[in-house]
Amino acid sequence: MALNKVEICGVNTSKLPILSNEEKKELFEKIQQGDEEAKQKYIYGNLRLVLSVIQKFGSRGESDDIFQVGVIGLIKAINNFDVTQNVKFSTYAVPMIIGEVRRYLRDYNPIRVSRSLRDTAYKALQAKERLTALHQKEPTLEEISKEIGTSKEEITQALDAIQDPVSLFEPVYHDGTDTLFVMDQVSDSKNSDDMWLENISLNEAIRRLNDREKNIINLRFFNGKTQMEVAEEIGISQAQVSRLEKSALKNIRKYM
Repeated sequence: MALNKVEICGVNTSKLPILSNEEKKELFEKIQQGDEEAKQKYIYGNLRLVLSVIQKFGSRGESDDIFQVGVIGLIKAINNFDVTQNVKFSTYAVPMIIGEVRRYLRDYNPIRVSRSLRDTAYKALQAKERLTALHQKEPTLEEISKEIGTSKEEITQALDAIQDPVSLFEPVYHDGTDTLFVMDQVSDSKNSDDMWLENISLNEAIRRLNDREKNIINLRFFNGKTQMEVAEEIGISQAQVSRLEKSALKNIRKYM
């Protein structure tokens, strides 16, 4: 099921509400008092955030399941969010949603390995044990290949196939204070969670602008048009475009 369709898990995504900061604050105060109806409204008002998050996992082809898992992450974020901390809810919730989805993909979507590959891998491992015991040293790939009558390339492929996928959150070192994870050793400056979260915040902020401001921001910064070109297109003066653009950018900064 495509991620950009109007309905996902029975939710009409085109009609999802956008909560104002005041509404969020009021609802959270009621949630802390045990108001379940307020909690449901808060969850529904943040489903756009879940949809934004699961776009990252769009190639999986399991959008309904991933969406439901993302909602679980959202609920956990609501249950654990500390309003006394100087952190926006979306900033706190996104990593929780991502973590929940990644756990689901890790636990319920194992890579399928053919039986022939598994058999080759297990034969190679048994041969390795026999040769190690016989010669008191670890055998080479070529020696294992001769032992079981299979090419080195097939053995390598088979052994790689049965390796469990490694989570980016797998701890690789712990010195008693800070834990070093696999993701700390992987560099990706273009697709970091921080940059991705910033893009989500930017999209949410732009969505809050009025129609004219949205149009000007889109024409100026996404279509690369000059203020004069924008003025001609929408039928106002360049000075008005400049004023509206400054106002829109100010509002975006405020929302972010």
